[in-house]
Amino acid sequence: MSDRDGIFAGDDPFALARAWLAEASATEPNDPNAIALATVDADGMPDARIVLLKDIEAEAFVFYTNYDSAKGAQIAATGKAAFVMHWKSLRRQIRVRGTVTREDGAVADAYYRSRPLQSRVGAWASRQSRPLENRQALLDEVAAHEARLGPDPDRPPFWGGFRIAPTQIEFWADGAFRLHDRFRWTRTGDGWTVDRLNP
Repeated sequence: MSDRDGIFAGDDPFALARAWLAEASATEPNDPNAIALATVDADGMPDARIVLLKDIEAEAFVFYTNYDSAKGAQIAATGKAAFVMHWKSLRRQIRVRGTVTREDGAVADAYYRSRPLQSRVGAWASRQSRPLENRQALLDEVAAHEARLGPDPDRPPFWGGFRIAPTQIEFWADGAFRLHDRFRWTRTGDGWTVDRLNP
């Protein structure tokens, strides 16, 4: 591990992830915090979609969604998820696998209140992942909820955060001739072991 220096240096994978995200924020044209979130349905069929990562905490990664959505139901059933965050401008990615718990308390309330009013109303109006007759039906729902909820709606009980506590985090950087650099951090008790992987 003596060659784990430069962009891979450090003893805290969450600090390293925050540093990479901060660097990407200066170079990625859109949504540097986008992650491809993977879950598994009741039949064992994988499912993936792009969501926005909203926080890298001291021990977890946090995103927000409708708990009644397909991903919410899949996470509730398994308690597990994975994601990849890829930055073309940096030619780097971070892969995460771990267990998932809800964030449906004060932290979720504070994040919900930080969103634009239309996004807050939209969280109430959308029956995420369910069939929709047409776009006008959605806009009608938004208008009805906007009139009912007023200018400062509370967070819906079916909407909040998910906190992914990693069992593994992999940091990857592009290398010449596809000889990439990969370092996998694996949770071991209260600490981490780090292995360099073949490209």
